[in-house]
Amino acid sequence: MDKKIKNLVFDFGGVLIDLDRQRCLDNFERLGMPDVPAMLDVCHQQGFFLQHEKGLIDAAEFRERIREQIGKPVTDAEIDAAWNSFLVGIPSYKLDMLLELRQHYVVYLLSNTNDIHWEWSVKHAFHYKSFHVEDFFEEIFLSYEMKMAKPDKEIFQCLLEKTGIDPQETFFIDDSEANCLMAQSLGISTYTPKAHEDWRHLF
Repeated sequence: MDKKIKNLVFDFGGVLIDLDRQRCLDNFERLGMPDVPAMLDVCHQQGFFLQHEKGLIDAAEFRERIREQIGKPVTDAEIDAAWNSFLVGIPSYKLDMLLELRQHYVVYLLSNTNDIHWEWSVKHAFHYKSFHVEDFFEEIFLSYEMKMAKPDKEIFQCLLEKTGIDPQETFFIDDSEANCLMAQSLGISTYTPKAHEDWRHLF
């Protein structure tokens, strides 16, 4: 790690929390939903999935869109269970690493996510030992709260403006090459890990 780096920005899905796209697709298909693969990508969503991720529709409207696609009554709990099955969990070594990194860097989270996934993650993925989500990051930036999503330049500019951090002193870890390329265009150093990669070697 370059000694000039003072700030670390982590993506969530695929970098911290492991994902299981196929499990999620299978569960939506069991509910009777067509064409899910076209809208549900590991890095970038489409259609009303993307609208939900950008906070342009709330959880209630997202669920109604799902019901419209399925064409039969489905409960909120069934929809949330299928949607949250995308999320597996955060390996404990990564949570330990985040706590260690906070002693040496200012650590941020910048995630394309939605309120249903985030609520599940706060309750299950970050509840570790005596720690909670706010213990792992200086500040958390979520697409659905910001009404914008990666790889749009605006979301990176917003993070830089709100934190006041210097791009030249910032390192961004994201599993999407497009997201990393946009960050690089603003002067931020980046790394794109593979799925399930142990990225501790960076430090």
